[in-house]
Amino acid sequence: MTDISKPAQPKLDRSTLRRLPRGIWALGFVSLWMDISSEMIHALLPVYLVTYMGASMVTVGFIEGLAEAIAAITKVFSGALSDWLGKRKFLAVIGYGLAAATKPIFPLAPTIGWLIGARFIDRVGKGIRGAPRDALIADISPADLRGASFGMRQALDTVGAFLGPVIAVVLMWMTADNIPLVFWFAVIPGGVAVLLLVTLVPEPGRPADLPTVKSPLSLHELKRLGDAFWWVVGVASVFTLARFSETFLILKAHAEGAPTGLIPLVLVVMNIFYAFAAYPAGVLSDNGTRLRVLAFGMGLLILADLVFVLVPGLAGVFIGLAIWGVHMGFTQGVFSSLVADTAPVELRGTAFGMLNLMTGVMILLASVIAGVLWDKVGPQGTFLAGAALATLALFGLIPLRRVLHRKNANQDDAENT
Repeated sequence: MTDISKPAQPKLDRSTLRRLPRGIWALGFVSLWMDISSEMIHALLPVYLVTYMGASMVTVGFIEGLAEAIAAITKVFSGALSDWLGKRKFLAVIGYGLAAATKPIFPLAPTIGWLIGARFIDRVGKGIRGAPRDALIADISPADLRGASFGMRQALDTVGAFLGPVIAVVLMWMTADNIPLVFWFAVIPGGVAVLLLVTLVPEPGRPADLPTVKSPLSLHELKRLGDAFWWVVGVASVFTLARFSETFLILKAHAEGAPTGLIPLVLVVMNIFYAFAAYPAGVLSDNGTRLRVLAFGMGLLILADLVFVLVPGLAGVFIGLAIWGVHMGFTQGVFSSLVADTAPVELRGTAFGMLNLMTGVMILLASVIAGVLWDKVGPQGTFLAGAALATLALFGLIPLRRVLHRKNANQDDAENT
C-alpha cells in the first residue's frame, strides 16, 4: 500500500505538466483571472481606507481579518453541501459569480461601512467556491500528482495575484492615482473568470460505489475524518495564527516610505516568488517529503519576520517580501495535499471546509492582534509575534509525523488481514 506521506515520485519536468488533468489547468486559469480582479482592489484598499477614509490600523486589521473569517465560515457549509449533493462545480460557479458581481461596489462606496459590506459579500463568494473547488481538485487529480495539482492551481492563482497589482500600478499612473477608477477596471477580469468556469470546467460524475453522506457536519461524520486530519488542521491553525493578513506587508512598505502609487508593487514582489515556488514545492511534496517541504516553508516565515524587524528601509521590506512569498509556495498547497491525503473521499468537501473554518478564525485573531501590536508597540512587535508563533507551529510537525505514520501502519495492517 502507498504511504500517505510517501506517494509515487513524479519529477519536476514537462512530463509531469502534461499528465496534469485539463480540469486542473482550467481551474487554475479561472483562479488567475479572479485574482487579477481581486488583487487590483486589495493592493490599494488598505491605503484607501487609511488615507481617504480615515480608518485606524485596528480597523484595517479587523476588516481584513473579518473578511477572511467570513470566507472560512462559509466554506464549511459549502464544502459539506458539495459532499451532500455530490456536485462541486455548481457551487463554485455561484461563489465566483457572487464575487464578480460585487466588484462594482468598491468604486461606488461612499463610507467605510459600504466598503465593509463589499468586502463581506466578496468573501462570502470566496467562501462558497473555496472548499468545493479544492475538493474538485482532489477528486480529479491522480494520487501521485496531488501535490503538483494543488501547486499548479496555486501557481496560476498567484500569477493573477501579482498581475493584478502590476495592472493597478499602471492604471494608477495613467489615472493620476484615481483609486476608484482603478476599482472599476477590476470588474472586467472577474467576469472573464466566471465565463471560463462555466464553459471549460466539467462537473465530474459521482462514482457509483462512493458512500452517500446524509449529514456531513454531524458529530459522527466529523469523527470519521480521523485523527490524522485533525492534526493537520491543528498545525495549520497555529501556523495561520502566525501568518497574519498581507495587509500589514503593504503597510510596512508604506511606513518605510514607499510612494502611494507604487504600493501595489509590494504584492507583486511577494506573489512573483509565491508563484514560482508553488508548483515545484507541490512536486517535491509528491516525492514523499510533504512534511519536510512544510517545515522548510515554516522556517522561511520565521526568517521573513526577522528580516522585517532587523533589516531597515525598503531594502529590508523587499527582501522580506521575497522570502514571505517563497514560504507561501512551500506551505499552502502542501496543507491542501495533506487534507486530501487524510480525509475520506466522500467527505473531502467537508474536510476542506473545516480546515478553512479553523484557519479563517485564526486569520481574524491574527489580524486583530497584529493591528493592536502595530498601534501599541510598532511593526517590530507584529513581526516578532509572527516569528514566535511560526516556531510553535514548526514544533507541531513532530507529533503530526507520528500520527501520519501510525495511520499508514494501521491501513497496512487492515489490508494484510
